[in-house]
Amino acid sequence: MQRLPYGPLLLIVLWATSTGQAEAEDVYFERDVRPILKAHCFHCHGEAGEKEGNLDVRLARFLTAGGDSGAAIEPGDADASLLLERVESGEMPPGEDLRLSDEELAVLRAWVEAGAPTLRPEPETVDGPLITAEERSHWSFQPIHKPAVPEVQQADRVQTAVDAFVLRRLEADGWTLADQATARTLVRRLYYDLVGFPPTPDEVQQFLDDREPGAWQRLVDNLLDSPHYGERWGRHWLDVAGYADSEGYTNDDHTRPYAYKYRDYVIRSFNADKPFDRFIVEQLAGDELITSPLNNLSPEDVELLTATGFLRMGPDGTAGSVDDFELAKNDAIAETVKIVSSALMGMTVGCAQCHDHRYDPIPQSDYYSFRAVFEPAFDPQKWKRPAQRRISLYTDEDRARAAEIEAEAKKIDAERLAKQKEFIDATFERELAKLPEEVHELARAAHATSAKERTDEQKALLKKHPSLNVTAGSLYLYDRKAADKLKEMAAEAKKVRDGKPVQEFVRALTETPGRIPPTHLFYRGDHEQPKDELLPTGLSVVSMNIPDLPGIPADTEELKTSGRRLALAKRLTDGNHPLVPRVIVNRIWMHHFGTGLVRTPADFGVLGSPPTHPELLDWLAREFVESGWSVKHIHRLILNSATWRQTSSANRNLMAADPDNELYGRSNLQRLDAEAVRDAILRISGKLNDNLYGEPIPVMADRVGRWVLGIENLNAGRPGKEIDLEGTEFRRSVYVQVRRSRPLAVLDTFDWPRMSPNCAQRTPSTVTPQSLLLMNSDFVIDFSRYFADRVATDAGDDRTAQVRRAWELAFNRPAEESEVQSALTYLDDQTALLTERLPEEKDKKEARTPSQEALASLCQLLVSSNEFLYVE
Repeated sequence: MQRLPYGPLLLIVLWATSTGQAEAEDVYFERDVRPILKAHCFHCHGEAGEKEGNLDVRLARFLTAGGDSGAAIEPGDADASLLLERVESGEMPPGEDLRLSDEELAVLRAWVEAGAPTLRPEPETVDGPLITAEERSHWSFQPIHKPAVPEVQQADRVQTAVDAFVLRRLEADGWTLADQATARTLVRRLYYDLVGFPPTPDEVQQFLDDREPGAWQRLVDNLLDSPHYGERWGRHWLDVAGYADSEGYTNDDHTRPYAYKYRDYVIRSFNADKPFDRFIVEQLAGDELITSPLNNLSPEDVELLTATGFLRMGPDGTAGSVDDFELAKNDAIAETVKIVSSALMGMTVGCAQCHDHRYDPIPQSDYYSFRAVFEPAFDPQKWKRPAQRRISLYTDEDRARAAEIEAEAKKIDAERLAKQKEFIDATFERELAKLPEEVHELARAAHATSAKERTDEQKALLKKHPSLNVTAGSLYLYDRKAADKLKEMAAEAKKVRDGKPVQEFVRALTETPGRIPPTHLFYRGDHEQPKDELLPTGLSVVSMNIPDLPGIPADTEELKTSGRRLALAKRLTDGNHPLVPRVIVNRIWMHHFGTGLVRTPADFGVLGSPPTHPELLDWLAREFVESGWSVKHIHRLILNSATWRQTSSANRNLMAADPDNELYGRSNLQRLDAEAVRDAILRISGKLNDNLYGEPIPVMADRVGRWVLGIENLNAGRPGKEIDLEGTEFRRSVYVQVRRSRPLAVLDTFDWPRMSPNCAQRTPSTVTPQSLLLMNSDFVIDFSRYFADRVATDAGDDRTAQVRRAWELAFNRPAEESEVQSALTYLDDQTALLTERLPEEKDKKEARTPSQEALASLCQLLVSSNEFLYVE
């Protein structure tokens, strides 16, 4: 377990100091003092050769030796120590954000008073970054071992190994699991969990009627086999990948026309349960695995190139005009490093861009060595703007077919041009016949000469007789029938050309064979101050703890590319990497329970939360690897467990003792995320378009400036006349355009993530704009009407039947009798009220009756209720 930072230690120090019993073993430099100095002082006193006042604070003996002002500490006498004087007065370190807390000052004082002890002899010199044994001992850097499944008292509650680990923690404190939730609760929870929308009443009843053994497991498997599973769980990965359909960075926020292909790749991968190690390798190095040429890609290689869209998801200002192009390039690479490190390793590697990481053992040199893995593909010296990175998916067969079609179209063009000349010449002669004979010869010569080459005499003649200016553009004025014939022939040629294979592109990351640009460490992160050249590596602390992991060579002879990203991918998916399997299974757990076993999914470092169940985390991580990196296998372990199937109500004493449910002694009540809110409303209204894949549904501004679904019709004035979306507006939210500057209002209000650069964990909120949107937005009002129309269609005109049907659709349960009566009273009251207010609507063709509007109002109440918005 991770040692809790300073809190318990401070109590010991204060007690020992107050009683005069402080002993040397209470506080040590390496374990207790160095982390404080590293966070606050190293950047000016030791890091990267910086030694202001000639003082180095990286070792205890350096402090004793001191700098220009003399010894920094006097072991055994804190009051006489210059270091204590400076930090306690607030003079050092400079800047409010770097000042030591009272707790940290107490630790520092206790250490000096104790004689400034160290745990071991210190090195004579420190050449470069120093990673201590204490830093290496952090739990997340330790090898992953698979502990034995523990025995528990209530063995009858154990459905999978997950339960044994959870029960052992509960039983150690005298608790147990909560009861199992009702069947209706579980089926609703499972649908939202795996496919992201509610079951229909028929689907609920089908499960309730299944009395055969294994009914639950069959339902789990059926939903895992649903194509909508990939949409739901692919969206989770798209969060950490920073998926967006626009570049961001500037207000222009240029669109990414082909980014959606990566989104579809992710959805397909989850549906196929692609082994996650392969999923990682393809995203990091798919281009280094292809065997066909870029100008004639096989379908398999197209898939591999599409996967590298993962490395093109970060904000990128180089698509347009920026004030500092070099800075924009540097930022694009830096954001990619952040996405990769947080998504796969759960580490804040980006914090080491300007200096050694303040808390984790990640020196600045590690950051740039890690960045060196990606620079051959990004190549800052030969930078490609986004539009230049696209890879055409045309094959030789496509090009040959396109050439055949073009040749056919050109024949029609030639026939049309011949006809056009024939029509023009005939028309010219008819017009010429109307003029005196003496001008005919000169007129014919002018007609046969191009406009640029005509003599002044010819120009004057044509100006005097404008009727002779017969051209392709003016032919219709003389002979409408001939002009229409030419138009038909042009349309025929266009129709033929439209038969060409559509040229698609993919947004990918590729390297230029044989070119490996150097990577330099930037002084203080400034791209204009390059220093030492660095070679690619993984994190040093990981290599120190797991020395057998594959290395990352600077170049690979077997490949045309550098091979660096492929080597990194193999290192990360080795199975013995201490971070990757833990990070991935923790994220799976988080999406099932609302919180992870590690509650900071993108920070497995010192400042992150330690795992609540470290043995369970390691057991799942090792099981994940041994299963062939199968995400669906981990799903089954969790979903078939008694732990996941608990009710949200638990022993009151347990809830008081464990308010944050860190022991998992009950189910967490979870609010629907943004996509689930919209998708659920679409589904219960009967409007959901469940087509898979394809281009995103565009977003535009409505008349009051809100972002809504639609295509901008700029020719008609913004927002202009609406363009029919042909039913795509009813597609699932995963297909809505993710434009960084245009978050769809209904999703944004329910905490849709902003990709800057990615989203490691969504934070649900309960705020006033949500209620206002549910009361007033066109989306909710329109779909409440659709919902009401579906209810009326299903239940007929019987008001009681309508109420019962609405409850089944919205809440997946029958309405209680008291609810039915309250709803009927509400409908009567609303109908009467609306009858008074809507008389003028009677003559309108599409007018809704007061009775219909009253039912729509009730449906709006249901979708705005907590029971609809939360999953038990």
